[in-house]
Amino acid sequence: MRVIATAGHVDHGKSTLVRALTGINPDRLREEQQREMTIDLGFAWMTLPGGEPVGIIDVPGHVDFIENMLAGVGGVDAALLVIAADEGPMPQTIEHLAILALLRVSCGVVALTKADLAPDQAWVDLVSDDIRRVLAGTPLAGAPIVPVSAKAGQGLGALMLALEQALANAPARRDLGRPRLPVDRAFTLPGFGVIVTGTLSDGTFAVGDEVEVLTQRGEVFPARIRGLQTHKQKITRAQMGSRLAVNLSGVDVERIARGSVVAKPGTLAPTTLVDAWLEVLGGDARDTSGPRRASALRHNAEVKVFSGAAHSIAHAWLLEGDALAPGASGWVQLQLATPMVLANGDRFIARLPSPSLTVGGGVIVDAHPSMRYRRRGGHADARVLNRLATLRRGSPSDRLAQALQELAFATLAEAAAHAHLEADELQAALADLSERGVILVARDARGSISVLGHREAWQAARDRAVAMLRDFHKAQPLAEGMPRDTLRSQLKLSPGAFDALLGHYNDASDPSAFVDAGGMVRLASHDVRFAPEQQTAVEALLARCRAQPWATPSVKEARAAVGDEVYTVMLRRRMLIQLNDEVILLPDTYAQAVQHVRAFIEREGSMTAAQARDLFGTTRKYALALMEHLDLIGVTRRVGDARVLKG
Repeated sequence: MRVIATAGHVDHGKSTLVRALTGINPDRLREEQQREMTIDLGFAWMTLPGGEPVGIIDVPGHVDFIENMLAGVGGVDAALLVIAADEGPMPQTIEHLAILALLRVSCGVVALTKADLAPDQAWVDLVSDDIRRVLAGTPLAGAPIVPVSAKAGQGLGALMLALEQALANAPARRDLGRPRLPVDRAFTLPGFGVIVTGTLSDGTFAVGDEVEVLTQRGEVFPARIRGLQTHKQKITRAQMGSRLAVNLSGVDVERIARGSVVAKPGTLAPTTLVDAWLEVLGGDARDTSGPRRASALRHNAEVKVFSGAAHSIAHAWLLEGDALAPGASGWVQLQLATPMVLANGDRFIARLPSPSLTVGGGVIVDAHPSMRYRRRGGHADARVLNRLATLRRGSPSDRLAQALQELAFATLAEAAAHAHLEADELQAALADLSERGVILVARDARGSISVLGHREAWQAARDRAVAMLRDFHKAQPLAEGMPRDTLRSQLKLSPGAFDALLGHYNDASDPSAFVDAGGMVRLASHDVRFAPEQQTAVEALLARCRAQPWATPSVKEARAAVGDEVYTVMLRRRMLIQLNDEVILLPDTYAQAVQHVRAFIEREGSMTAAQARDLFGTTRKYALALMEHLDLIGVTRRVGDARVLKG
């Protein structure tokens, strides 16, 4: 599904042309119909001659509503530039053309409207030559110019064929597996509830999906997709690029406004600080052969930033020099007054608030920088500039390596989104960086990538974990290891990254390797050893137990003899077997007892506590402790006063 946006000067016939092509009046507001002038975004759709359905966004042409226009042209596939034959290119024609260029809308068709008002063909040819001169040097240079008359129906078929060809040449949309819908309208319908509309990008939505609504107040609300429509047709799954109406449950319409974004949970976040590459428009602001534009952009200038359907006032901090001259480009950090939901690779437009002029635009390179950069001598640190250059122009391998240096550890989807890579680019970068040892990849039992990270991040995490475990072993030498959850929490790693770290560095021949022992983690070099005085106490306790195997010291006496920590180690190493809160046995005594009980019951059919007492020559306390313990571990079960073998 592709989308076309109109562009052009006020009263050049954009809405009339859309109505003639589609049969739909895009001017939905009563004021628009009364004034016969588009004020806000309008929407329509049609089927091209080849059978492809396309959406059309009709934008205002009046200078007073240029900001509404900007909410509609982001993320479209092609432009329908409308120029009236009786007037030719006008100021908003030029400004709209500059905006399309800044947004990298590179495919389009020029509709030379009101051709029936031209005095003769020579006039049409003259205006067409003027249009070609204006388009020269822009992404729409060479675009077909189709004379049409919406009222007379002249040239509409040729225009649709030209649009079809332009869309065939349009670059394919990038599917990053991170669907989002910039909201351009939000309303309610009786019986349905909240409806939001927009153009879906970066992935797909399906009925039943859990989503988040991210607002320009910085709020994030959970919601669920109850229904989907495109061009008033119900669908169960929406493809990337669709003009979409989404029925949401779980959220109030009062919380949603133009500029909000619907996305999959956890994939996007509002931001108030972004790094960007900015292109300043050049030319004379009063020359109708060029767009209205400012002479230069100065450091710390206040601008309005527009991206998708959202906008915010921002301060522009230049990272190289004190001004960007007309026609120049450079790095800028934008401090947004209102949160916007942005992602790396998003295009934006910058306008001066007063006078209201388009000053330039560019691309978001880092939607969530970690800090505001300091300037020294009018320039940011060279390392900052080099990093931004890699994010903007680096190869897929460079961008993936850079992303993983920033993320440390990531899932495949997180890394792809952060590096702005498509599937084929991601696979090539993974193969390259893995072969060169720049990144390390962990896989799950099925062979799928569970987590990946830059080699430096793996090594840094390992070094921290080794240091933490060494400190823990030194402080608690008798402990088997550090609790797993405690170590992961202190390392501040996700469960996936933590498991991958332990699994990667588990070579038993390496003393600093990790041993993942159930709920504990220790270094391979760690060995629980008793101090000399502790070893003496242990041997003395064991000697007492060997002297009277069925009249051993009580649990309380044993703990007092060796200390609680040593006693715990003795149980963990099965140097002693604790039957209940009072009775302990030596392992050999215990094993023989279990064997004798089994043999006795198999021979006699059952065994009482008194019989056990007599068999082992002990007291009822020890015999009963043994029998109840065997019940507990599933060797025997009680039937009346006797025990039988279980199962």
